[in-house]
Amino acid sequence: MEVIETIELPVPQPYDADGVFAFLAARAVDGVELVERSEATFRYVRTLALPGGPGLIDVVHDGDVLRVTAHAAAAADVTPAVRLVIALFDLDHDAVVADLLLADDPALAKLVATTPGVCVPGAVDPHELVVRALVGQQISVAAARTHLGRLAQFCGTPCPTTVDGVDRLFPSAASIAASVTVPPPGKEPLDPNRPLRLPRRSIGHLVSTTAALADGSLQVATDMEASELHAALIARPGIGEWTAAYLAMRVLHDSDAWLTGDVALVAGARRLGIIDDSIPTAKAHRPLAEHASRWSPYRAYAAMHLWRIAAQG
Repeated sequence: MEVIETIELPVPQPYDADGVFAFLAARAVDGVELVERSEATFRYVRTLALPGGPGLIDVVHDGDVLRVTAHAAAAADVTPAVRLVIALFDLDHDAVVADLLLADDPALAKLVATTPGVCVPGAVDPHELVVRALVGQQISVAAARTHLGRLAQFCGTPCPTTVDGVDRLFPSAASIAASVTVPPPGKEPLDPNRPLRLPRRSIGHLVSTTAALADGSLQVATDMEASELHAALIARPGIGEWTAAYLAMRVLHDSDAWLTGDVALVAGARRLGIIDDSIPTAKAHRPLAEHASRWSPYRAYAAMHLWRIAAQG
């Protein structure tokens, strides 16, 4: 990494910087990412596989701007790196319009007033987000982060940097498909030291999906239509409606993506009085989806509010 350039990106107002950095911090993969948060400062650092070679972005939130220092192997890589920051931090989102619509629902009005400018973090690499989503299915965010850290240590390409603790690239789909072994079927106990300590079926789905990404038989890209991405994803074993919607939400910035079956959304809706406590969770998804129709075309942003209120217990 020979080229270092610092660029200031204007931050749209209102902008929920605390929420964006908290979201990234909870999911930061050891060795690949670092998030530092204090009362006055937010900082995000991570490695990137850029067209000209490995690179790094160091992003600091400073009031009205994100100060982005890009470390790149070539000058031509700075612009792609900055574009990834814009996508990751959702800087193109029109929060004023979204907040006005969401606040029109009395159930969300107080949340929007308390936390205006909620954003949906994007993705620096679509294939990486597929891996993150598959590993994170049906486990906690913290558990997924642990698994992904082991995976990065196992087959992520070393990428020395000047930032302590950030020293490798997130593993590519091809690297995962070639390096991770699917445990054979049977009743033999699984190796406790395997890089991904997930069930056999989950590992199998991850390896087959990354192989398809690597050979191009599965396309996941930022310029796809939501319907096209949805069809491609749910056709694969191990990928359901929730995962397809989550990837649309973050890869495509589909502002209206809705995560059917998400229990945290139900929990958040209960706390807001949208769903009655007497309705079992399994039966609550339909009435919640019906209520959520009033949040269109910003259901993904409403989901961020519900996730936050659910996390507060």
